[in-house]
Amino acid sequence: MSITADAPTTAPRRTIKDVVRAYVALTKPRIIEQLLVTTIPAMLLAQRGIPSPWLVLATMVGGTLAAGSAGALNCVVDADIDAVMKRTSARPLVKHEVPVRNALIFGVILGVLSCGFLWLTTNWVAAVLCVGAILFYVFVYTMLLKRRTSQNIVWGGIAGCMPVVIGWAAVTGDVGWPAFVLFGVIFFWTPPHSWALAMKFRDDYARAGVPMLPAVATPRQVSFRIVLYSWAMVLCGLLLVPATSWIYAVSAVILGAIFLAAVHKLHNVYRRGGETNPMKVFHLSNTYLCAVFVMVAVDSAIGLPVTSLF
Repeated sequence: MSITADAPTTAPRRTIKDVVRAYVALTKPRIIEQLLVTTIPAMLLAQRGIPSPWLVLATMVGGTLAAGSAGALNCVVDADIDAVMKRTSARPLVKHEVPVRNALIFGVILGVLSCGFLWLTTNWVAAVLCVGAILFYVFVYTMLLKRRTSQNIVWGGIAGCMPVVIGWAAVTGDVGWPAFVLFGVIFFWTPPHSWALAMKFRDDYARAGVPMLPAVATPRQVSFRIVLYSWAMVLCGLLLVPATSWIYAVSAVILGAIFLAAVHKLHNVYRRGGETNPMKVFHLSNTYLCAVFVMVAVDSAIGLPVTSLF
């Protein structure tokens, strides 16, 4: 990790709104949105109904603080490569909108608050899992894997799978097998999602010296792996059927078929030596994950067991 000294203050005086906006940007709000979208359905499935609104709110607040902590600490560690990559060149530390020291303290405080808040408002299991997710994201993914292996996002993505487990634990006080299935869906979803984006920004990663798979492999090789992980994702999602109803079962099959058709189309183009836009798969992956988890929530609230159909 290499962090340059903060630039001298030469810009016009900034307002409180500007400062707040910069600190919020450190937390990577878009990633937080995705984490929350997966957490609430996991809580509904754990409850097999609607959990206490206060419990949901507490879990969301704690999860937001934890994700914000991980995002801010990631910005601190990656400040040097963020300055090299066009996609990340507008982040607060790159633009010297927040001093590095302040960003570090901010990230640590958010992490401590998230753990303490979840411990007090939910249970110790959710709090411990939350701390584990932060530490894994910062030390294992960001500091150990990201700059050393093309498998960085595969194993580093484990941190992004933790919200569903934390949400389940907040409701039940333990972790049931459906939570691990949801974990698996996100685990296998992460590489296709991330690699599709990285295919567009492969030059960025190469310039920064980050061995993201699209920066070190051919598009054909990357798209083939996207197909493999996509099949694993869809099949893993079907393992949840015994804990749900026909609503989820039918939705999972249809959504899975649509996504698999898209990734096979992507691979076929690259296999023939053609060019296409991988961002279509990236955006569809967001839609797929959101739709699957929405159907988990709907199913948990109103669905009937699959066995009741026979």
